[in-house]
Amino acid sequence: MLYIYLRSLVSKKILITGGAGFIGSHLVDALLAKGHEITVFDNLEPQVHGNRVNPPEYLAKNITFIKGDIRNHDALHYAIKDCEVVYHLAARVGVAQSMYQIADFVDVNSRGTAILQDLLVNTEHKVKKLVVASTMSTYGEGAYKCADCGSVEPKIRMQAPKPGEDWELHCPICGKSTYPIPTPETKKQECTTIYALSKKETEELSLMVGKTYGIDTTDLRFFGTYGTRQALSNPYTGVCAIFSTSLLAGNPPMLYEDGNQSRDLIYVKDICQALVLSMEKVEAKNEVFNVGTGVPITIKKVAEVLAKNINPTIAPNITYKFRAGDVRHTTADISKISSKLGYKPKYTFETGIKELLEWIKTQPKMSSASDKAQQAKEELAKKGLI
Repeated sequence: MLYIYLRSLVSKKILITGGAGFIGSHLVDALLAKGHEITVFDNLEPQVHGNRVNPPEYLAKNITFIKGDIRNHDALHYAIKDCEVVYHLAARVGVAQSMYQIADFVDVNSRGTAILQDLLVNTEHKVKKLVVASTMSTYGEGAYKCADCGSVEPKIRMQAPKPGEDWELHCPICGKSTYPIPTPETKKQECTTIYALSKKETEELSLMVGKTYGIDTTDLRFFGTYGTRQALSNPYTGVCAIFSTSLLAGNPPMLYEDGNQSRDLIYVKDICQALVLSMEKVEAKNEVFNVGTGVPITIKKVAEVLAKNINPTIAPNITYKFRAGDVRHTTADISKISSKLGYKPKYTFETGIKELLEWIKTQPKMSSASDKAQQAKEELAKKGLI
């Protein structure tokens, strides 16, 4: 009985916008395990969920689910009114897609966040804590060093290199090749896509309102998240899901550039660790944190590992094409979140990918029609983005 009593003391009423999605559903599980009362607010975006009316089967049943759009003032007001904590995960996601669906991405991400903040300022509620999901994409390129000039910020690439030139970034001072280093939260944010810009606005809106009105706010910049429940049918989702869908359909994964660009890939359960710590730790108040592993991996290596485990007869297709908005290298400096919140990634790429592959085996078999990567490539080419 004492155990039940102590759990009730720390139990909170929590709202998760976008809670039926990939990351949100895992966060639901993590918070339920700690005894919290959860409300999920989600519009069940067709690009993510398909044409469904009810929430996905993987979403926990012992919650309150409200189907609604983040831009619907009245529906969001109803969802918020009794909650003490809000996790704001609802967003349109798709780095390349945002460059030709500009109005939609700005409307959902920027205006949707503005409506949330307007409600927090102008209506009665019990919200004391807001945790906002942002992205590594707000940095643009990652951080770099030159052997001769030290820390430098190479110019953002706007097109593919000329014949005879390499794909790497060069020092803006001496012209020599640079090498990537972990990106700290203090790096200048140089957005290269509408998606990134809309998330930067989400960050700034949330912290500005939080500091002005005394709402404890934390912004988390997620690096390349992967894991179970990520929509395999969405060609603009994470690289692991995109490559897996192609391989399951018997098609080669398409790699842009030379495949040696690198990313920091973090398993979804480690993302949830950071989300929970951001609510529990007072040190998270009004702070911005990177959430990653601090370990880079090349896109080519990711494709090779997935091909080996899903369809070893298929080799990745390295296109040597440049996609507008793509950056060359980005890895998280996680020293701040580790020292302030005690965050420590538990999943290596090897252990995370093993869990992902086990889940993939349980999914319906894909057909070539299900692999929309080529369709997405054609759309980008039509818009002049490749």
